[in-house]
Amino acid sequence: MAKVVTGVRRCGKSFLLFNLFREHLKQSGVDDPHIIAIALDSKENEKYHDVDRLHERILSLIKDDSMHYVLLDEIQLAVGFEAMINSLLRKENLDIYVTGSNSKFLSSDIITEFRDRGDEVKVRPLSFSEFISAYDGDKYDALAEYMDYGGLPELTRLKTDEQKASYLTAIMGTTYLKDVIERNNVELPYLLENLVNVLSSTACSLVNPTKIKDTLISSGYKSADEDTIVKYIGFLTESFLFEKAERYDIKGRKYIGALEKYYPVDHGITNARLNFRQTTDRPHIMENIIYNELRSRGYEVDIGVVKFRKMIDDKMTQLTTEVDFIAKKGSKTTYIQSAYRIDDPKKKEQELRSLLKINNSFKKVMIIGDSMRPNMDDNGVLFIGLMQFLTDSNSLEY
Repeated sequence: MAKVVTGVRRCGKSFLLFNLFREHLKQSGVDDPHIIAIALDSKENEKYHDVDRLHERILSLIKDDSMHYVLLDEIQLAVGFEAMINSLLRKENLDIYVTGSNSKFLSSDIITEFRDRGDEVKVRPLSFSEFISAYDGDKYDALAEYMDYGGLPELTRLKTDEQKASYLTAIMGTTYLKDVIERNNVELPYLLENLVNVLSSTACSLVNPTKIKDTLISSGYKSADEDTIVKYIGFLTESFLFEKAERYDIKGRKYIGALEKYYPVDHGITNARLNFRQTTDRPHIMENIIYNELRSRGYEVDIGVVKFRKMIDDKMTQLTTEVDFIAKKGSKTTYIQSAYRIDDPKKKEQELRSLLKINNSFKKVMIIGDSMRPNMDDNGVLFIGLMQFLTDSNSLEY
């Protein structure tokens, strides 16, 4: 199969392929002439955006009948690459690895084009356990820094807060937004940028395109309409900047079509986008970190909706409460609530209510901001501290 490495720009795909994997090949006895590496996002390789020239170049570098390893970075820049990859896959002495920063090239059409000969490898920004392995200092200081600046790998090489903030601010404008605008021929770039601001400031909240439209129009963007907003949100998710989590009715066992949440793939990027004005909003940052941690561990993640009936003023009323995450992996399902603080008994009761209203036997977990070893209460709810959850990959297995 062609190994397709996907993820947001600057998350480490190229380093994984061109440094770590290339070194692995060499240590395994593969010599340089049998490693064909082409970075399509470099200036000197722009000519290979012409897929025919790229194809010819790869064929010209095949030396003999021994196995050759083809490493192609940012393959989506070569328009029509799908047919070329299929052609190369027919050669028994080629093992092909490509990276891409756009989910469009993994659409159903392309999977069909690959004829089930493509295998996706998803790369995300550093999880906290990966980040802390490169951090020189106390783990709680590391968590505080991680909550501010996120997990893009380059940050581990920068020393000062000013350098980190400047890097994140620059990369959003010069790399991410520029890439989305150019790739999709965005006609209203200022609208797209303001939409990024809205999604960044409302991360972990339900997104309503109608309300976003009204907000943008009140801010002077008269050309904003729901179709354009939905389309531009699609561009941002296709570039892996945000991920959509859908709402699922737990008792009704069905998805609820209206409203979704959009989580930044890295909260440091959106913190920088907002000039770090919301770094004190630890509850939402914590929720975003938990979401991305679950995704990095291979879970599919939805937002849970629990409907129940309660007597209010002598009248039976249907109410709705929300479970932050339904984490699914294979046949396993775990319900997770994120609560930065539960010191107040009323706050604890409020956070627990949604979990306790679920009438099934799947595991229920409360992750809190304070440090706490795993501890199960009388209702069967597992309590665990954020630090313990993030640093123990088996933390949901207790």
